[in-house]
Amino acid sequence: MPKTPKEPRPKSKEIKGQKLPYPARQSDMKQQPDSDLSNYKPAGKLKGKIAIITGADSGIGRAVAIAFAMEGAAVAITYNKNDGDAKTTRQMVEDKGGKCLVLRSDVRDPKACRAAVKRTVKEFGGLNILVNNAHFQMAQKKIEDLTEEQFRLTFETNIFGYFYM
Repeated sequence: MPKTPKEPRPKSKEIKGQKLPYPARQSDMKQQPDSDLSNYKPAGKLKGKIAIITGADSGIGRAVAIAFAMEGAAVAITYNKNDGDAKTTRQMVEDKGGKCLVLRSDVRDPKACRAAVKRTVKEFGGLNILVNNAHFQMAQKKIEDLTEEQFRLTFETNIFGYFYM
């Protein structure tokens, strides 16, 4: 029986926790999220579609933006503060032949969310897909260690932001 090749990505137990200031920059992470889609075989499943992806400057959002572009979608990405990460995502999308509109926007602000949608529709002529990816996460060992500010940011970003979009 042939051996299964070793998985190139680290297992979850191999990833050490990192404390980074919010919002973290992907470029500051010791272990980088994987955005390598070189083995992905696109099939044109999103050809002609238009997507807006929140929090797509890094991590999962970046990988989704790249994959959607490879599938033929025009993508608008929103991000909160990290201009450099957003610029890198745009370049990665464009390197795959996709169109990428970059929008600095805070999902906690309903006016900013409406403006991002309006700008996407104006730029690309419509909107078919919404990916609510932006999120706030601050791990604590005990619930008593969770501050009111962290609790508020979690709900404003992870719940209200989804509604506003």
